[in-house]
Amino acid sequence: MRNSVAFLVSVIATLLGLGLAFVVDDGAYTVAGLPLLAALALFGFAVQWLVFVPSYLGQTEHYYDLTGALTYASVILLAAGFSTPDARGWVITALVLIWCARLGSFLFLRVKRSGKDGRFDTLKPYWPRFFMAWTLQGLWVFMTLLAALIAVSGPASPGWDVWATLGLIVWAGGFAIEAVADRQKSAFKADPANQGRFIRQGLWAWSRHPNYFGEIVLWTGIAVMATPAMSGWQWLGWLSPLFVCWLLLKVSGIPMLERRADEKWGGQADYEAYKAATPVLVPRPPRRNAR
Repeated sequence: MRNSVAFLVSVIATLLGLGLAFVVDDGAYTVAGLPLLAALALFGFAVQWLVFVPSYLGQTEHYYDLTGALTYASVILLAAGFSTPDARGWVITALVLIWCARLGSFLFLRVKRSGKDGRFDTLKPYWPRFFMAWTLQGLWVFMTLLAALIAVSGPASPGWDVWATLGLIVWAGGFAIEAVADRQKSAFKADPANQGRFIRQGLWAWSRHPNYFGEIVLWTGIAVMATPAMSGWQWLGWLSPLFVCWLLLKVSGIPMLERRADEKWGGQADYEAYKAATPVLVPRPPRRNAR
């Protein structure tokens, strides 16, 4: 990717996030003269840009994921602090914080143990490309949180209803799948006997990316919970799980990991059999030839 293209992507991502914020905000709350959601979107981008500077100078990606998690937590807490959430809004806030604490600490410790994140090898030397990665993280934070922010900052919804209960159940299922999958893979990699091997046990026998499936499901649960708080343009809040799905399926998630796995194990009989027998995302019981 050319540096000029990377910078253009950063500009488009920023305008997209801020534009969407202005469209869906109901105008009930303002911060420094800006609609609340626009202020939160701008804050999310600003945090990424601030941390980008020392990260680029030090040529390190060690704090990328941690910054993302802390931005999630900060944005949802600011949304609650500048508005008056109802019970649904407070529960959603708690669920986002729980997710942030688990995934943020997991990703930070993982990159510390490994010493690097291969996704950034071709980006770090060039500031426009590395800057693009940080800017896209700002968009990722706002887009993923969109449904949650609408529910937290919107007017009180009609009590705790079937949408809230159903969404909470869906979120819990997705969170459990993601957490278990991450734990299984960490334990697998920690065993010296598995060095140079790929995982195909536990949830990873049911899906090649069960953690990503859990991620999509849990954000779908948040959108379900937030549904009664949506009206008019706020129905765009359902872009949240759709954006997560698109990002993981088409951009920075599965395509990148599948490509790296193919480079490492492609052509090996056991790996090709695993790929042929195991779905890429949605889990199902393994076929016999997966073993």
